[in-house]
Amino acid sequence: MKTLPANPIRDPKALIGAILLFSLAFAGAAVAAGDLPAKKALPLALARAAAAAALAACEQSGYRVSVAVVDKAGLLKVMLKADGAGPHTLDSSGKKAYTSLSLRHSTGELVELVQKNPAAAGLKDMNDRILILGGGLPIKAAGEVIGGIGVGGAPGGDKDEACALAGIEAIRDRLR
Repeated sequence: MKTLPANPIRDPKALIGAILLFSLAFAGAAVAAGDLPAKKALPLALARAAAAAALAACEQSGYRVSVAVVDKAGLLKVMLKADGAGPHTLDSSGKKAYTSLSLRHSTGELVELVQKNPAAAGLKDMNDRILILGGGLPIKAAGEVIGGIGVGGAPGGDKDEACALAGIEAIRDRLR
């Protein structure tokens, strides 16, 4: 007659062995599942530096603008308004920053997309914070989008975008 293995419920040694075996088998998975993911975030110091550089670039060209920088969640980190910039520039810069973060593309590219593909026009209606108008760029660190910068008030989205790019260029070496 064949002997059956010990019943772990009735045999304390078998129960301890089963628990130990189970614990060892899943120990690596438990540690990995409990680790916090390593995600990059846009620090306030970099957001301020990018906004200041973007504002300075536009002022140097004679444009009175507002600059907004949002974090990975789309929340405002920094907002700067040049003397003489119109009140509407606060809204437009913030929405451009949000849009570029949320859709992970330059808002200038999104303008072109909507012009070439009218079916994409619905993007502008996704929510009330989306603004498909040139001047917003995603801020990336090691390929990961960690924020957005938007400029509003220059005479054209391409000029707004050039100032936003100057803001990103000012911090590029620190985006690692």
